[in-house]
Amino acid sequence: MTAMPDARPPAPIRTEALEALLTERGLVNADAINGLINRFVNDVGPMNGAKVVARAWTDPDYKERLLTDGTAAVGEFGFSGPQGEHIVVVENQEDMHNVVVCTLCSCYPWPLLGLPPDWYKDPAYRSRIVREPRTVLNEMGLALDDSVDITVWDSSAENRYFILPQRPAGTEELSEDELAALVTREAMVGVAQVGAPG
Repeated sequence: MTAMPDARPPAPIRTEALEALLTERGLVNADAINGLINRFVNDVGPMNGAKVVARAWTDPDYKERLLTDGTAAVGEFGFSGPQGEHIVVVENQEDMHNVVVCTLCSCYPWPLLGLPPDWYKDPAYRSRIVREPRTVLNEMGLALDDSVDITVWDSSAENRYFILPQRPAGTEELSEDELAALVTREAMVGVAQVGAPG
């Protein structure tokens, strides 16, 4: 038996229609919504998380605080707010790779990484990364040696996981700002590694 095609309009059209209806009825303020989106797209983005990673790479005391109490350590930068109340940081190492998913919806550390990318919210990623993480990571361009263990962390309303990637070799002379420029959103979710400069 073949599945019936989805006759609903595409999600972006449904979203716009819902926003228009809620605005028309005075239940939401369009300027407030646009301001919030603008903040997380342009003012936050993954650069906040990259600053946290670079500090952890250069300051052992900060790294220890970050791994012990992610929320408090991230708060030292002033990064807080909705979706950032309970940050748990896990560290990638030579023999251990961590990756983050939210199997129920798209819980994500917004104050550190901005809005979640479309692939993070995709049902295929959310279901497959738990069952076959090595295969999914390989499909996303990250081929890990079979000797590397993979742990998948399921973010939720209680805890939002954040990956502290491995510092690449050859970056010992780089400043904190230069290191932050190397760090990508994908590395802080665990679907990529940080590459050396050049």
